[in-house]
Amino acid sequence: MSQILKYLEQNKDNIFNSLERYVKKESPSNRKDLTDKCGQFLQDLFMEYFGIKGEVFAQEKTGNHHKFTYGIGDEQILILCHMDTVWDEGQLPFKIEGNKAYGPGIFDMKGGAIQAIWAVKALQDLNIKLDKKVVFLFNSDEEIGSPTSRPIIEEEAKKSKVVLVAEPPEENTGALKTARKGLGIFQLKVKGVAAHAGNHHDQGINALEELAHQILYLQSLTDYSLGSTVSVGVARGGTRCNVVPAEAYAEIDFRVTKVSEAERLEKLIRGLTPKLKGTSLEITGEVNRPPMERTAITGQLVEKAQKIAQNLGYELTETSVGGGSDGNFTAALGIPTIDGLGAFGAGPHAEHEHIIIDELPRRTALIAHLLQEL
Repeated sequence: MSQILKYLEQNKDNIFNSLERYVKKESPSNRKDLTDKCGQFLQDLFMEYFGIKGEVFAQEKTGNHHKFTYGIGDEQILILCHMDTVWDEGQLPFKIEGNKAYGPGIFDMKGGAIQAIWAVKALQDLNIKLDKKVVFLFNSDEEIGSPTSRPIIEEEAKKSKVVLVAEPPEENTGALKTARKGLGIFQLKVKGVAAHAGNHHDQGINALEELAHQILYLQSLTDYSLGSTVSVGVARGGTRCNVVPAEAYAEIDFRVTKVSEAERLEKLIRGLTPKLKGTSLEITGEVNRPPMERTAITGQLVEKAQKIAQNLGYELTETSVGGGSDGNFTAALGIPTIDGLGAFGAGPHAEHEHIIIDELPRRTALIAHLLQEL
């Protein structure tokens, strides 16, 4: 057993205590008041463990973002952790059942954040010196697309040799995430002409009919062989049954594995044209996250992590997933990025969201050894 793992095994209860306190600081993305209290908890924790006061990036509508810098050196390693969750206050109570701990964001991704903090604490307490800076960036808006934190993330990534993302691994397997799909979110508004459905049906132009044509076309853009999917997830229109609808609306989600596919689909969506004479279309939206494509450098990072895991007594695999993370932004900049270093468990965004308590030391040791060797 490595010196680091032995230390972490001895401190498993302390690691879990830190995690329990963090999870209980509930932090829904849409509650600035709660998320800022969660951020203050992190400020207090870093002061308690490292004597570090973090830099605060104040926000008006979402919670503030926080940056903590440990150590000195010419090289920098960036650790990304989001503190916001998808759970409303009180919606998912914290509980322990055997070797599982349940709670809001415990798997996605408060478990990974505490592991990263304790990885550095282990190195500090064991007097293992790092010749580099470790920068922790905690943002409060990842679950809503990181609209205000993205510029901060990208700025710090450009200063970094490597980016480690403490997002959860693949559920139940613990696999690292070395590729993620990119995400595009668009809105389509259709305008037609209203008319009495009985007296003047011929004078109306049905916006819902136009929208139906557009939906069929958009859905046809899915190409599983390319890993590209297009989904119209919301559609509505009209006011009353006896009125030819003058307006209709749809929300479009696409997922892609390559930047070229994101560009192609965005061009097609922005270039939509009406099928019915007299209707008009308005398209808004953006590519919210570029795809994280697996690169040769990513492969080298994975091999290093796999060797470390093997020495710690377990096999570590890798996978590609459809969901995005802030690692998509850093990978798109060409910065070596490894994702899925978080806690072993399952159920992200689900009522059974949980982590496996006994796995905390080994997953934490993995991060600690990575910081040592990178």
